[in-house]
Amino acid sequence: MTSAKAEYTHVGPGLPPLHGAKAAVLILGSFPSPKSREQGFFYGHPQNRFWPLMASLTGEPVPDWADIEAKKRIILDHGLAVWDTIGACDIRGASDASIRNVEPNDVAALIRHLGVQAVFCNGAASGRVYARYAQPMTGLPATVLPSTSPANAAWSMEKLQAAWGAAFAPFLHSDG
Repeated sequence: MTSAKAEYTHVGPGLPPLHGAKAAVLILGSFPSPKSREQGFFYGHPQNRFWPLMASLTGEPVPDWADIEAKKRIILDHGLAVWDTIGACDIRGASDASIRNVEPNDVAALIRHLGVQAVFCNGAASGRVYARYAQPMTGLPATVLPSTSPANAAWSMEKLQAAWGAAFAPFLHSDG
């Protein structure tokens, strides 16, 4: 019995970055999932733990899955920025492992524009793309954190909170 793999699809552009006038921290995903593209906002899959995690780290209420304005406030009110390392690519479904023919976002320009002090990559795929395309232009290393994806079952919410919380603690503040 053979299983049919999903075909590669060229997808892009991704989502525009979310940030205020300045941001101490830039959080980078790899590329928006089909659910995120459908919703038109970052981490749009209801099982992705990104928004509950950000709420716990910032002391904000967990936003409703569809409440994009509440999600934006978490980022903007705490001096954070969110974007993806990849602007377009060939991908099978939502599989980061299948990504090829990467067209990177100009993350280095965003870092310079915002005065970013720390870059955190949500998962290894984001970290690899950042290291290849943006880090050489900025000299700013990234901390690669465990993915908040529902596919990352090895990391419980408690373990994610501990890892992300330790990395973010020096940078979190309100009135972004």
